[in-house]
Amino acid sequence: MSDSPVICFGQQPCGFFPRRFLFAKFETARRLQAELGGEIVYFCHDSDHDPRETQTILRHRKTDEPAMLNFAFVNKVQRKWSPLFLKRIAAGWSANTARQLGAFVEPARVEAFKQVTAANVADFCLELYRRMGLLDGIRVVRSSDPAVRRAACDVPDFFVDVPHAGEIVRARWIDGALKLHEGGESYVTLPQVDFGKEQITPTRDTRLRWMQTVVRCTHYIAGAGEQAYLRKEDAPEITFVSRDAIDRSDEAYH
Repeated sequence: MSDSPVICFGQQPCGFFPRRFLFAKFETARRLQAELGGEIVYFCHDSDHDPRETQTILRHRKTDEPAMLNFAFVNKVQRKWSPLFLKRIAAGWSANTARQLGAFVEPARVEAFKQVTAANVADFCLELYRRMGLLDGIRVVRSSDPAVRRAACDVPDFFVDVPHAGEIVRARWIDGALKLHEGGESYVTLPQVDFGKEQITPTRDTRLRWMQTVVRCTHYIAGAGEQAYLRKEDAPEITFVSRDAIDRSDEAYH
């Protein structure tokens, strides 16, 4: 453990403009840092594959009506199963979306959006967060980073990045087999292949322990949903802090 505080929070990229609950985690971390000192670490779980994570809810500047926007992906396999750091953005999506944004956000944010050149979903989100100033002074640790995966501990419940249908997909390791979730109780079983640590990421229940072996934080900021499932016994050395409250938490901060 570090001699000085390491204040961490974790989150998937959650909208090209981040959801307000993520903004609240940034603010909580900066408040703690002002009180305690130390560094802030954003554990960016960009290995998640759920396309719903990047849904972005914006409100019309005149009518206040909500609108949900999301990335357009290059194909259905990527959309359903590729991890966020490998979901490629469809050609024309950025330009088409930029033309709509003036109705929802101020011109400076539209310009920041237009300047982002990233070709995949995770990089796009992080680049826009940086242009918004949200990552100033914050160290970003990405679950997609091979060095992070090599350094992390082994966990019994995990996903594996493997080839399928010409893409890389994130398959769950279940009872000795690689499976893709189709919905409900339906799974697609993939052919068995060899894999190593650089392809492995944790499930929700094993993520804290996996992350902590790399980040070694002293404080962890968690939202209400996380508080319900975090296995705090896996990291008794951490002081857990509830993120600051924020209204309309699922909507985008911009």
